[in-house]
Amino acid sequence: MDVQTWYLKTSKLALALAIIHSKPADRSSREYTEHLATLVAQKEPKCQSKVEALEAEVLQLRQQLFLSRISSGLFKNGEYVKSHIENQEPTSSENTLALMDDSGCVLSNEQRSEPAELSQHWLESCSPPSLLPLPLENKPYPALDNPPSSHMQFLQHLLELKKLTESSSLKIYLAHFEKDSSIVSESVLKLLDGLITFYRNPKLPSSSFWTQAVGTLARLASDFNLSNHILKKCSKKLEEFEKTLLQAIIGNSSINRFQVQHYVSQSLVTLGSCSVLRKSIILLLLSEVNSFVDHLGAINQDQGSYDVTRYENIFSLFWILEQLLQQEIQGDPALHIDHSSPEIQTFLQKHDETIFRLSDAFPLFTFYLWRLGILLNSAEMETVEKESFP
Repeated sequence: MDVQTWYLKTSKLALALAIIHSKPADRSSREYTEHLATLVAQKEPKCQSKVEALEAEVLQLRQQLFLSRISSGLFKNGEYVKSHIENQEPTSSENTLALMDDSGCVLSNEQRSEPAELSQHWLESCSPPSLLPLPLENKPYPALDNPPSSHMQFLQHLLELKKLTESSSLKIYLAHFEKDSSIVSESVLKLLDGLITFYRNPKLPSSSFWTQAVGTLARLASDFNLSNHILKKCSKKLEEFEKTLLQAIIGNSSINRFQVQHYVSQSLVTLGSCSVLRKSIILLLLSEVNSFVDHLGAINQDQGSYDVTRYENIFSLFWILEQLLQQEIQGDPALHIDHSSPEIQTFLQKHDETIFRLSDAFPLFTFYLWRLGILLNSAEMETVEKESFP
């Protein structure tokens, strides 16, 4: 018997003896044990909620400490950073204010200062030795148990600090990031949890927070240093989020669903603006299109009825695919999607035959299939040309 097993059996025996000795005279040991088990089960949800609240608080403190370490390094070269911010074009400052307005954050009258004052206030907020606070106030968001607003604010602030460290040729960012990269990945996971919860049942009108959050994810995944760490630990959660967005479009049968579908479609296009994520999104959508092509082919052959709602919803996928494939054509050929993937090969192999068989019964559907075929072939030809004549 190993030590761990011995301690486990000894603990169980000690617990049994303690229950027997402490039980009331009018109860059996079994009844008293069941009573104690019920008491513990009642307290467990409260304890679990306290643990989750404490874990969230610890993560937020780690976020603030992480940002503070980076910004303290910036202050070693503070004059450069200050002049870098103040010398930006006026539109940049205006965009900063607009971003704060659109991000679902409240700006008081004191905070609505001139660009130079804003820069000075931002620099002061970064100064050590105090911890760097997350600078934006929370505004009520759609109901969630744990709104992910603080995580998005942390990630946005991190991206801005990273810009400054790169422009000032400082290496402190990477030094801190390599040491504490888990903070970033944990924040991304929490943000994804909130996004998945919202997009499982999206309702309009919604806060611009969700659009900002999807854009922040795309920026993070587009960053070379950040994406390597994030994709290692968050790839499954990102895949779940992509499937949630797809289901929000395909599985929506509401009469007034088209505005929601357009909103979700825009989110998928925003996410697909990152070439790393665009590949998986295109393949996911093509897989759904291929499945529906097979479904329509079987229905057409048997002269049966088809799901009108699913038929209407598939056109949102066509629109998303067109947007993403156009980005693919214009992007870096080194990052282009592999056209030998099964989803693309299945689509292209069936393309001409499908259009021929379904064009009479579903002319609009086959027209969009034809357009997708042109874009896929154009993307492949563009890749070959750029590789042949760099």
